[in-house]
Amino acid sequence: MKVIGVIPSRYASVRLPAKPLALICGRPLVQWVWEAASRAETLDELLVATDDERIANVVESFGGRAVMTPTSCPSGTDRIAAAIAGLPCDIVVNIQGDEPLMAAENIDACVRALAGDPNAAVATPMVRLTNEAEISAPHVVKVVYDASYYALYFSRSPIPNNVRASDEERASVPIMKHLGLYVYRRDALEAFVRLSPSRYERVEKLEQLRFLEAGHKIKMVEVEHDSIGVDTPEDVLAVEAILRGRGQI
Repeated sequence: MKVIGVIPSRYASVRLPAKPLALICGRPLVQWVWEAASRAETLDELLVATDDERIANVVESFGGRAVMTPTSCPSGTDRIAAAIAGLPCDIVVNIQGDEPLMAAENIDACVRALAGDPNAAVATPMVRLTNEAEISAPHVVKVVYDASYYALYFSRSPIPNNVRASDEERASVPIMKHLGLYVYRRDALEAFVRLSPSRYERVEKLEQLRFLEAGHKIKMVEVEHDSIGVDTPEDVLAVEAILRGRGQI
């Protein structure tokens, strides 16, 4: 079973221009993402899917592999599908290009979960939420799942709504944060990009809901390592502070 990791990396960004090349402690964001993902044991191959020669040149300068994809790709998932066209693989890992703190352990846990569950089309990680500000924040995606750890729904709203629950009930049903990492079976990825955006996807602005509405099973994997995305200059400072705290710089 061959596993390819792909980092979609688009030059254009509204809130942080040229985001993949934004410097974090002196190194471009895309390099931090690459180096973190490179530590995953389950990846047979890793590449950056981009639409810009400037990004490709930077990736090649630090020893990575870049694949050029059309500028017309409507999403990172479409860009990944374009990047793997013609490449032999069974499982594809979507490693978000703005997640420099995504742990290799999260990648490995999700790859192994998907490989071990023939009923799942996708595997993706989640962590427990305890911070009230994050629970209510629309940029933090929440997920609920069934007894077999298959996703039931993703939302930007707090789910489940536990306002009327007892302390015991709250403790037994924690609110879970969904992390932006996806491990697809290749046929599921190829089916996904042929589908039109779904109803709930359009409302929530969460493309993973397209899988659920089409009847695909998404395996949720609880992990220990949280991650944050980089969308603003303030996020850059926050990530730098975390890296310094970890002694990684």
